[in-house]
Amino acid sequence: MVLLHLKRGDESQFLFNTTVDAPLETAIKQITAIYNGRLKVDRICSEIPELADHGITLPPNMQGLTGEQIVELNLRDEWEDNCVPSGGPVLRKDEIGRRNGQAPNDKMKEVLMRTMEEAKALISKKQVPANVCLTMEMVKEALDLLRGAVMIVYPMDLPPHDPIRMEFEDREDLSGTQVITEGECQLWWAGKEMQRGKKLQDYIGKNEKTKLVIKIQKKGQGAPAREPLLTDEQQKNMMMHYHRRQEQLKKLQDADDDSYHDSDWSDRQALKRQFQGLTNIKWGPR
Repeated sequence: MVLLHLKRGDESQFLFNTTVDAPLETAIKQITAIYNGRLKVDRICSEIPELADHGITLPPNMQGLTGEQIVELNLRDEWEDNCVPSGGPVLRKDEIGRRNGQAPNDKMKEVLMRTMEEAKALISKKQVPANVCLTMEMVKEALDLLRGAVMIVYPMDLPPHDPIRMEFEDREDLSGTQVITEGECQLWWAGKEMQRGKKLQDYIGKNEKTKLVIKIQKKGQGAPAREPLLTDEQQKNMMMHYHRRQEQLKKLQDADDDSYHDSDWSDRQALKRQFQGLTNIKWGPR
């Protein structure tokens, strides 16, 4: 199996297993699905703490308004009575007025937060140094964990305008996100775009035991920056070796210093002259 280390810019994303005879169209489709799936999990996880702290999202026409303005405009959240967290709500006001302030109790909050951490760990970029390859099954497992936790806490489901429910139903607003569609996705290796219609072996040969650093790029953005010859860790080790070597050379240079020969204690004839009374002799008038 060929191991692909996927990066976006200089940032590692995930590891992906494939074969040299796999069509690049297939690899791009799988890689795009995993990449976008990770982003979906991240977006949901960014909303979970808000849900746990302040309850469901208010309708769009009520968001950002103060209590007085809501009363004055005679607005009402029709979902508040239906979307009640298990165990009853706890009042935690949302200062920015985005959520209704009817938060889950501490036990239900713990369910949401613990599940969020489990889901994030499944698709974490820390899987790269751990040499764990990411699959679409792992992404789906993370999504299922989050969906299950939300259903436990909100058995009547979330309002249709809540961003978490919209993510689960694939109705989310993707404007301004880093999502790349399958048609836009390009894979670059060694400064060259890997063209659709070819196979991986057309670029790297038939050796299955290969590891490549592949850059994910959006069509039209040009070629990504090439990988540095040395990694940050290698550069750090080289600098440490250089400084150690400099210290060693300095110690050797100090050890070769022969200026001590001019000192009195190093004079081999000093004792003899002392017995002969020839010490401290000065020429010239006193």
